[in-house]
Amino acid sequence: MGGGRVDAGLKRELEEKVRAGERLTREDGIALYASDDLAWLGGLAHEVRTRKNGDVVHFNVNRHLNMTNVCTASCAYCSFQRKPGEKDAYTMRIEEAVRLAKAMENENLTELHIVNGLHPTLPWRYYPRSLSALKEALPNVALKAFTATEIHHFETISGLSASEILDELIEAGLESLTGGGAEIFDWEVRQHIVDHRTHWEDWSRIHRLAHEKGLKTPATMLYGHIEEHRHRVDHVLRLREMQDETGGFQVFIPLRYQHDFVDMKDGKVRNKLQARTTMATGAEALKTFAVSRLLFDNVPHVKVFWVMHGVQTAQLALQHGADDMDGSVVEYKITHDADDFGTPNKLGREDLLDLIRDAGFRPVERNTRYEILREYPGPDADLRESPQPMRV
Repeated sequence: MGGGRVDAGLKRELEEKVRAGERLTREDGIALYASDDLAWLGGLAHEVRTRKNGDVVHFNVNRHLNMTNVCTASCAYCSFQRKPGEKDAYTMRIEEAVRLAKAMENENLTELHIVNGLHPTLPWRYYPRSLSALKEALPNVALKAFTATEIHHFETISGLSASEILDELIEAGLESLTGGGAEIFDWEVRQHIVDHRTHWEDWSRIHRLAHEKGLKTPATMLYGHIEEHRHRVDHVLRLREMQDETGGFQVFIPLRYQHDFVDMKDGKVRNKLQARTTMATGAEALKTFAVSRLLFDNVPHVKVFWVMHGVQTAQLALQHGADDMDGSVVEYKITHDADDFGTPNKLGREDLLDLIRDAGFRPVERNTRYEILREYPGPDADLRESPQPMRV
């Protein structure tokens, strides 16, 4: 992944393009990644983020619900999946999922984020029924559910088209897809990390359909494993081109690939990439946020998911292009089955407000569609000698 120096002339040229609002090219993206001048990269990305979103950091109060971890796929990076019959494999009855969701209700949550394994025998009807039951139990909570990979799986098990599936799920209460299943789109990398059938063609087809039906969706990128910088640039540019066409992506979310630090209850290491990878450093994470913000000029928001980056790197990402901090997750099994670097299981609304203000920003609570629910006061100037953005 080695970086290096970018000569002063090229730096000036890139700065001028960014400040003039000119679209950056693939070559520009690769040049930005080649720079190790993080203060310069972060400063440029911060200018763009400020132009788009001012001094605001958006957040929402959400909870994650994984109704089953049983999965036919064995993706190389994944610590979450279990095979049928494994000791800690589970599948919730719909009543159980509703009971769990209801228990979260008093935390004033506005969104339930639902992602599951690709279960080999659960019938298709389970999924719209579960959404209907959750919507009935929590009428004021937005249901953000299923990756494009899951929708593709539903096509297989139901015999319906993705369009019919989305119609049924929307009728049952679906408000947004999740952004997962994207990983890295380039086949050179993808064939080594993904063990399901959903690649760029189907992922983009399903999100395009969702956008046509009026849904806004997030897009993600899993970085810091075996990909190179050019693959990250390619990933963002595919999404940028699709956004030109549909305008349906609301937010881009770079996700840091995780190692299995502690092993599962059964002692197995499921991460097949671990022996030949190192995780991205904090500096590499911040570079990825900065370059993503600079390249992805037509998506309004860039989100940092604090569970995958740690709280301090997440705060710093807000100075490197991110304007959204993913909300107060209680239990995030997909990462917490892997990580051991002290990220808490849960941040409440007050914790998020403190983190955002401490990084020098004004917190704004949003809903799933990025409509503003409540604005909060910014940092207290009396508590700091000179309020200023954090720098690495």
